[in-house]
Amino acid sequence: MSITANSTINAVKISLRLNSIFLKISARKNSQLPLSNHIKKRKKILYFYRMFQLGKTIVSEDLIEKDFVCNLSQCKGECCVSGEAGAPLEKEEVLILKEIYPKVKHLLRDEGISAIEVQGTSIVSDFGELETPLVNDSECAYLIFDENNIAKCGIEEAYNQNIIAWKKPISCHLYPVRVKDYSEFAAVNYHKWDICDDACSLGKELKVPVYKFVKEALIRKFGKGWYTELEKVAKEY
Repeated sequence: MSITANSTINAVKISLRLNSIFLKISARKNSQLPLSNHIKKRKKILYFYRMFQLGKTIVSEDLIEKDFVCNLSQCKGECCVSGEAGAPLEKEEVLILKEIYPKVKHLLRDEGISAIEVQGTSIVSDFGELETPLVNDSECAYLIFDENNIAKCGIEEAYNQNIIAWKKPISCHLYPVRVKDYSEFAAVNYHKWDICDDACSLGKELKVPVYKFVKEALIRKFGKGWYTELEKVAKEY
């Protein structure tokens, strides 16, 4: 792959900044570990961040190198069911959820409605993160099941029925891509989850890289110009 020298240097600088942030957090949690352990962690982190710069973002090469296509017939929408946290939300999405809830409520399950009525249309986690509420600390409150018992997003169903104009939280739309905002840049990473192994296999079979699978979501998040630049980088691989 060929990337401009400035982009490479900037990406390395940002990667080192990410490493520094991670190490500070790690040090707080593992203050009793010997120094050798932290050095090993640092080496592992440096290897992990293989990234390049696009504007004010740094992007993991995994978006280009890894393949992915959701295989709902196999996973049954497990990503909406498993986990210990709701879908990450942006600040403006909190207001959107409050606005659309009355319009999508009739599509939701009784247990989802109960969870929302008690917790609210969004919550703040113990870590201070904005998220969707959960049912029994498990599945998303906005989750519904179709006739084949496949988990789907009730918000997206309302969008598909032209009830609302908002598809769903951008974090859900982007998955398996995760975006972490920092003061100077945003880190764009591929999130590997074993429940998505079938999606990885199908993506490899169909030869669809991650960045193409989430094209619509990436354009929604960063704009068409940003995605065009990403395509140019991908062609150099």
